[in-house]
Amino acid sequence: MEVRSIYKHARISSQKARQVTRAITGLPVSQALSVLDFTPKKAAFLVGKVLRSAIANAENNHELAADELVVLSAVATPGPTLKRIMPRARGSAAPILKRMSHITVVIGAREEDEQKDEPKTSKKRKAAAAE
Repeated sequence: MEVRSIYKHARISSQKARQVTRAITGLPVSQALSVLDFTPKKAAFLVGKVLRSAIANAENNHELAADELVVLSAVATPGPTLKRIMPRARGSAAPILKRMSHITVVIGAREEDEQKDEPKTSKKRKAAAAE
């Protein structure tokens, strides 16, 4: 069961938000929250709000325990851009781009895969072993 939460039009660039989302992908939600609480960035606060919302959605709507949840994916995609101008010398103007992003956090129950126990081998090695 996957539970998602989306924060649209967050007033932060997607580049800055991606630094934080990469840090929490794959972590248990309790550990991800502690990482976000101790990260001194604006994006950490915004991603933390989205993660807490996803946890609340999982507990209330899908009756999942917060202890068993893992951050399956956390992404920040570019949103619309507010375009402003700054007056410059001799009557010219320079553009100011106030970027926004859409922050999406997907959490779900931890899945145990049997394939992870098997060591990874390439197709060439498998073919050589079969001969």
